[in-house]
Amino acid sequence: MSDNGTIPYSLLGELESIQDMDLPPVHLWDPPLSGDIDIRISRSGTWFHEGTAITRQRLVRLFSSILRRESDGCYYLVTPVEKWRLQVDDVPFHCVLVDNEGSGEEQVLTFTTNVADKVVLDAEHPLRFEIDADTQQPSPYLLVRDRLEALLARSVYYQVMELAVAREVDAETWLGIWSSGLFFKITHCD
Repeated sequence: MSDNGTIPYSLLGELESIQDMDLPPVHLWDPPLSGDIDIRISRSGTWFHEGTAITRQRLVRLFSSILRRESDGCYYLVTPVEKWRLQVDDVPFHCVLVDNEGSGEEQVLTFTTNVADKVVLDAEHPLRFEIDADTQQPSPYLLVRDRLEALLARSVYYQVMELAVAREVDAETWLGIWSSGLFFKITHCD
């Protein structure tokens, strides 16, 4: 508790309180484009409206529930009657937590995003890595749903890398991780 007797804000507490919200069927809605909206999602996962960070986590969660990425690569907020294009610097979500159950090939990794989505790393929700050509730094991404990905926060990436093991795949040795009975390749072992 703080000095004035109130409970301080907790991102984890907020995520717990909103994680059970059902997602609307945005894939079924096909309204015409309403235009562009001045909303931007930064690479850090922060949502901005007209240049100001949106600090109400419930509002961000609401917006994220009607977010869709279409085949043109653009992101849209979609309702049954409106469709607004917004800007996303990299991907819309961040994985902020990872839970590990089991070990070895029986291991199951469950990620929690900054908007309270819980995603099990499996065949439908794969992990992919991109290497920056200039810095050689990896960027790990998890498919959350319908072309929407989450960038793993650095601390989550480090936790995942602690679970990495070497395995031969197609006559090549790879460093990767197990989840849901599948081996997800990270990088070649030299």
